[in-house]
Amino acid sequence: MADTLRRLVSTSSFSALQDKLDSWLKDYHLLSCDQNLNRCCELVELTARVQGQLFAVLSQTASEGGHYAGVETLKSRLLPWLGSCFALGSAGVSADTSLSLIQESVEKEKRIRDLSQSHEHEIHKMESQLSSTRLELDSVRQDLEDAQLELDDTKNKSATTLLATEDEILQLKAELRAACDQADLYKRKLDVLDDYERQIRLLKDEVSFLTAEKSLLRDRLTRSRSPSPLPRRSRSPSPLLRSDSPTRAQLTSSSRHARLLSRFGDLYSTERLEAQNLLRRYIDELEMVQRIIFIGTVEAFHAAKMAYRQFKLRVRKTLSPTHAGPESLEDAVVDYIVRNLDLYDVQASVNDVISAMNVHPKISFPPEVDFILLGSFLREVCRVAFAMQTLEPPLDLAFSTDGELYSESKYRRSFDSEYSAPLVAYHVWPALVEGDAVIMKGEAVTRRGALWSPRRSRSRSSSPVRPRSRAGSPSRPLLPLYPQRVRELDSILADTGCKVHASPQGGAHAHVQETLYGCRSAHTAEAGLWTATPSSLPSSASDAGKLCQMLASFPSCARNRT
Repeated sequence: MADTLRRLVSTSSFSALQDKLDSWLKDYHLLSCDQNLNRCCELVELTARVQGQLFAVLSQTASEGGHYAGVETLKSRLLPWLGSCFALGSAGVSADTSLSLIQESVEKEKRIRDLSQSHEHEIHKMESQLSSTRLELDSVRQDLEDAQLELDDTKNKSATTLLATEDEILQLKAELRAACDQADLYKRKLDVLDDYERQIRLLKDEVSFLTAEKSLLRDRLTRSRSPSPLPRRSRSPSPLLRSDSPTRAQLTSSSRHARLLSRFGDLYSTERLEAQNLLRRYIDELEMVQRIIFIGTVEAFHAAKMAYRQFKLRVRKTLSPTHAGPESLEDAVVDYIVRNLDLYDVQASVNDVISAMNVHPKISFPPEVDFILLGSFLREVCRVAFAMQTLEPPLDLAFSTDGELYSESKYRRSFDSEYSAPLVAYHVWPALVEGDAVIMKGEAVTRRGALWSPRRSRSRSSSPVRPRSRAGSPSRPLLPLYPQRVRELDSILADTGCKVHASPQGGAHAHVQETLYGCRSAHTAEAGLWTATPSSLPSSASDAGKLCQMLASFPSCARNRT
């Protein structure tokens, strides 16, 4: 056994096997498949020879120990190894089986090498991806830091800009306040300038008036110095002589007349339509809206005339103790009113108009609004009506009543009228008259059956119409006496010294009788029974003429003059 072992060591089989393995490993990738297989087979053959020599040594060693020596070692180590992964190369194992085992071993080793290489490749790939991911992460982190720095910079700039904007806003507010103060100052200066211009116009009118008066006085002085058949009459301060000097009101009458006519036309074409559009927001019925505007216009004229009479009485009372001019007291009063139209309390007249409209039986209005909506329109109408009273003769509205006969000289038909209808259903705009002549036509709506058309009313329903007659005048017709005419009659009767007494009998219709200077009229009023009797004679014939003219303004009234 020792000799065999010595030969095995001296041949250096394991060293040669190791050298071949190293050489094969170096040339493995350079050799072809067949060459690698040949190398492997050589190594297997060499290993088999070495194993054969080792088994020979094992056999000799076991035989030297006897029958039972080394049994436990063989059982524990050799037999399990032989049973699991090794087959003896003796006559019991064929060459094909050995070759298949070698091939399987080679394939397993190849698979193991492939797996190892793929694993290493994946590891390298993952390491490269990890490095690239780390680079990207570093780049993103750097971008984030840059964005944070930029955000901080933007915040600082925004804070600075905000402070600058607030300062600019404060500065603009201060400039706006200064501009508003300057605008108010300019407005006050403009108002003062308007006052100055108004005073200049008044002074120019005064100058023109004084110039005309001066020329008249010079002509009069020239005529008085020249030989005349009646020299005493030219020098006597008679009323006839004083009346030759025109006042400012007389000098500007034509221009004021034209201006007021133009203003009245503007009221119809502009302010009336604006008021109509305003009322249509609350009232759907166009007829009721037009009735309200028409009645408001009529009431405004009445209130302005009443205010003019009262204002004229106050001016006459004020000027009468000190009047000593060349013109008459009446001319001086009118001239003063023309010069001081701004003293007219137009708001008081508007309040009177609204009060009269609130109790008027022909119009209705929603309860949630008031006639104060028409305040601006009524104010302008009152101003125009007040200024019209300063003309000679004064301008007034034509008397109108629903159901009257349509007159082409007084009215124009509205677009929705029935042109074949002879009666007026209701009025849209009153006609303007100068004395008895119509100078501006009104507008009316004509429809058939106007007298029997139903009317809405704000007041309670009255009893059916039953005409009455007084003894002594059984055949007189009874016509409605409208409230504005009643108030005008009341004013004139008060000016002339007559008293008006209300009779206790009430009803839908009543009888009115006025007796003055042989003028006797019978009317029907909707408010109650009124009787006007003269408590004393009028102070002058002109007052009596006014009263008779007022009584004659009611249409179709029976008048007996004795």
